[in-house]
Amino acid sequence: MMFQEGPHQSSWVMLLLLILFALIHSGGAALRSRAEAVVGARAWRLIFAAASIPSALVLIGFFLVHRYDGVRLWNLQGVPGVVPFVFVLTSISFFFLYPATYNLLEIPAVLKPEVRLYTKGIIRISRHPQAIGQVLWCISHAIWLGTSFMLVTCVGLIGHHLFAVWHGDRRLRKRFGDDFEELRRTTSVFPFLAVLNGRQKLHWEEFVRPSQLGICVAVMVFWWAHRFINLGSEAFLSSRISELLG
Repeated sequence: MMFQEGPHQSSWVMLLLLILFALIHSGGAALRSRAEAVVGARAWRLIFAAASIPSALVLIGFFLVHRYDGVRLWNLQGVPGVVPFVFVLTSISFFFLYPATYNLLEIPAVLKPEVRLYTKGIIRISRHPQAIGQVLWCISHAIWLGTSFMLVTCVGLIGHHLFAVWHGDRRLRKRFGDDFEELRRTTSVFPFLAVLNGRQKLHWEEFVRPSQLGICVAVMVFWWAHRFINLGSEAFLSSRISELLG
């Protein structure tokens, strides 16, 4: 695997993409109530998806192409146990990153889109599972890649999600008032903290669902597909990202 020595402009491009991604997602969340009042809940969800999905795809594609750019800060890929550790940590991150699998009513085709307070499943472990999942994903990939480009990516993603934790609580408090305060009192951002200090109890039956099996299958598929990602992503995605960025 080739590492490019010295600073690389791709880190700056990644930083700009992360800022754009954060503006679209956090900005869209902030505008949701006012936008829904003007165009309706379903129309706003479609508008938001039309902006957020392409920004996420460009971000992911650019990362896959340039993940080995920049200065090589550390190399732990040959250390015994690193491969299974990275795989397990990444797998755990997926269970936090995709909380919608616990709340399938969020699918627009099933119910009219609306903001809800969830109190079960993964929320019992962490009130902000996506932020926790992103931090775990960044840690595992930073250990594996060890590049300055990866460090920039991690700092940007973690910074955005820490802001999203504060911003999300603020929006939910404004929308739900005392109901959110009760949720905040009985949950924690840090995983299992509310369980350990007695403010929350786990109900294991809430985690035994087909959605969990789906995540397990996806994890195994990703593990199998990584060999092809490593071999072909640079050539294939480089041309696609170049087209998207003009």
